[in-house]
Amino acid sequence: MVKMANYGENGKITLVPNGGNVGIGTENPGSYRLAVEGTVGARKIKITQQAWADYVFDSSYQLPSLSHVETFIKENKHLPEVPSAAEVKKDGLDLGDNQVLLLKKIEELTLYIIQQNKQITEQNKELVEVKKRLAEVETKQSK
Repeated sequence: MVKMANYGENGKITLVPNGGNVGIGTENPGSYRLAVEGTVGARKIKITQQAWADYVFDSSYQLPSLSHVETFIKENKHLPEVPSAAEVKKDGLDLGDNQVLLLKKIEELTLYIIQQNKQITEQNKELVEVKKRLAEVETKQSK
C-alpha cells in the first residue's frame, strides 16, 4: 500500500497494489477501482453503456397507461422503475444505469405527449364540426 498525505482536509491518497484500487480521502477503496470520499470535480465524464433506451420507440414496446403510472405514484411516491429516495440512500446510484432510465422516462413522456396531441387535434376537429352543426340549427330556428 502506498500512502501519500497532504494535511489539508481529507488529504489522504491510498493506492492498493494488489488490485490497483485507488482511494482519495479514504484508506479503504473497497472493491471500487476509484473511491473518493468527498466531492469530485471534472470537466467531462464519459459513461459507456451497452444498452440504451431507444427500444421505447419500437412498435412492440408496451407504454404503461397513465392511469397505471398515476396509481403507482400514489402508492409508492416515486416513478415506476425509478429507485426511491430510501433505496438511493441505502445503495447509492449507478450513473450509467440512471442515465438510461431517465432517457427512457423522457422517451415515454414524449410518446404520451404525441398521443395527447393526436387526441387534442381530433377533439378540435370534432369541436369545429359541432360548432358548424350548432350554427346550422340556430339558423333554422331563427327562421
